Amino acid sequence: MLEKLRMAEARYDEISAKLSDPAVISDNESYRSLMKEYKSLTPLIDTYKDYRNAVNTCEEARKLIEETSDDPEMKEFLQLTYDENKEFAEKLEGDLKILLLPKDPDDDRNVIVEIRGGAGGDEAALFANSLFRMYTMYAQAQGWKIELISANQTELGGYKEVCFSVEGEGAYAKLKYESGVHRVQRVPETESQGRIHTSTITVAVLPEVEEVDVDINPADLTIQTYRSSGAGGQHINKTESAIRIIHNPTGVVVECQEERSQFKNRDKAMKMLYSKLYEAKLNERDSQIAEERRIQVGTGDRSERIRTYNYPQSRVTDHRIGLTLYKLDSIMNGDCDEVFEALRLADQTAKLLKQKES
Repeated sequence: MLEKLRMAEARYDEISAKLSDPAVISDNESYRSLMKEYKSLTPLIDTYKDYRNAVNTCEEARKLIEETSDDPEMKEFLQLTYDENKEFAEKLEGDLKILLLPKDPDDDRNVIVEIRGGAGGDEAALFANSLFRMYTMYAQAQGWKIELISANQTELGGYKEVCFSVEGEGAYAKLKYESGVHRVQRVPETESQGRIHTSTITVAVLPEVEEVDVDINPADLTIQTYRSSGAGGQHINKTESAIRIIHNPTGVVVECQEERSQFKNRDKAMKMLYSKLYEAKLNERDSQIAEERRIQVGTGDRSERIRTYNYPQSRVTDHRIGLTLYKLDSIMNGDCDEVFEALRLADQTAKLLKQKES
C-alpha cells in the first residue's frame, strides 16, 4: 500500500508542476485533462499526508515516552498523544485502502435513466411517475441538470415508460446502484375496499458515453420519424419530429419525442443508443466487470427485485444490503442520500474483502 501511495504522490507532484507550465496552461485540452487527474488524486494525497503526520507523531511520542522516566505528567501527556494519533492513523489507513480501490471509469459520466412500468398496470405507471419525481428532486438538490428524452404518459398521470438524462458531477457514481426492479406496496386510489396492491417497475441507469467509446456503422441503423403523442394517443404536434432508431445487428430500439426539433430528438436518441450499446459491450467483454459495476440481488440481473417501498408502514427496504428505513415520505421527496451512501459503502466493503481474498 505504501508503495502505491508514494507513486501516487510522485504523480501528484508531477502534475502540480505541469499545471504551472505556461505551455500546458495554453493547451486547453491538456490542462483540463491534468486538472481532472489532479482533482481525483487530491483526496488520496491529502489523506496520505495526514496519515504520515499521525504515524510520525506516534513515533516521536513513543521515543519521548522511553526517554521520560522522571516526569509522570509529561509521560501521561505523551501517552495520550501517542494513543490519539495511533487511533487516527488506523482510521486513515482504512480510508486509504478505500481510496486506493480501482475506480469505476464511468463514475464521472452523466447518466441516462429509463423507468418502465411492470406488473400492476395503471398503479405501476403511477409509481413510475413517483420514482421519476423522486430522482428529479434528488438531482435538483445535487445541482444536476435533467432533460426529458421520451415519455409515454397514461391518462391517470402515470408513465408506462419515461427516459431522461442527468448531467452533473458524480451522477453515475451515485445513481448506478438504482438499476433493477423496484416494488411498491400501497392502496391504489382506485381501490374502493382498501386492499394493498403490489406493483413493480424497472429502472435502468446507463452511463452517457461518447462516439469514441462505441463504433456504430450508420448502415446498421434504421431511422424512423413519427408524430409526438401525449396521454390517450392525442397528437401534441402536427409534424413528424419524433425519432425512433433501430440498431439492426442488436435489435436495440431507442426513441425521443420531447423536442420540437427533429434534429434535437435525433441527437438525444443517438446518445441513448451509444449508452445502451456501451453497456452491452461491457457485459459481453467481461461478465465479472458487469457484476462489479453495481450491487444487485443474486446474479445481478435487472429482473431481480432490489427495493420495496411499503406505504402503509412508511418503509423502504433495500434487499441487496438488508437496509430498512422508516422514512418513505422523505425518500420519495428526494432525500435519498442515506440509501445511496449505504449502497456505496457496501460496494466498497465487498471490494475490500475481495482484495484481501486475492
